[in-house]
Amino acid sequence: MSAPVDTAQSEAWNGEEGRHWSDHQDRWNAVNEGFNHPLLTAAAIDADTRVLDIGCGAGQTTRLAARTAAATLGLDLSGPMLATARALAAAEGLERIAFEQGDAQVHPLPAAAFDVAISRFGIMFFADPVAAFANIARALRPGGRLAFVCMADPARTEWLAVHDTVRGLLAVPAEEPGPADGPGMFSLADPDLVRRTLDAAGFDRVRTEPVDAAGRFGRDAQDAADLLLGSGPGRHLLTLLDPGRPDAAAPRVRAAFTTALTPHQGPDGVRLRTAAHLVTAVRR
Repeated sequence: MSAPVDTAQSEAWNGEEGRHWSDHQDRWNAVNEGFNHPLLTAAAIDADTRVLDIGCGAGQTTRLAARTAAATLGLDLSGPMLATARALAAAEGLERIAFEQGDAQVHPLPAAAFDVAISRFGIMFFADPVAAFANIARALRPGGRLAFVCMADPARTEWLAVHDTVRGLLAVPAEEPGPADGPGMFSLADPDLVRRTLDAAGFDRVRTEPVDAAGRFGRDAQDAADLLLGSGPGRHLLTLLDPGRPDAAAPRVRAAFTTALTPHQGPDGVRLRTAAHLVTAVRR
């Protein structure tokens, strides 16, 4: 693994956050799998396509691509998630698939080795997005395609409203947002910024279109509350409420999440909408 640029992201995804997502990869795939079809349709993968999956995590999109593609490489910072990805690919008997650990901004990808690069929410945390997408562009052949899904307007995402409700129930004050052009979940929420970034990185024919999906967060409100409590934002709430003993705040936070999630509970469990952009582009 080459040295990552963003050490904070590397520490998180090789630490507690990475272990949580690895241990619950089936749960998070249920949250995000509604984006698989539009992403892979946009990628237009066939039997001759060489695919690079950026921020592949536990590898669901990598494995789906590998069922059709000539060769598929999944790249991610997280050692725990890649271990799960390799195990799942082996269990499915997939042969034209490989995984590497690295930061896509600086990882030494082979030049012009891929026909398409894809990502499902794995491209929003780069310290320098232009440099990262330029590195990805170099790994694509001229005319190679880019297709990814990233977070859009936070006001249209229901699980963020749940977090706001929980903060209100717990009387946790709102925090100052990070810089709009800094790495983070909504760093590519502005379509104009996406176009400027990809143009500077060597891409043409940049297109963004809205794509929403209602992900399944749990079989009921309490089950969904447990999932959200174990994620990074949930654990952050615990620390805010009791910095010295965060686990002591868990019953209060779990109860607040359960209350906030109950209105979203239905016959198919708890479903919450995520608003995203589907972005496509072509390497110059």
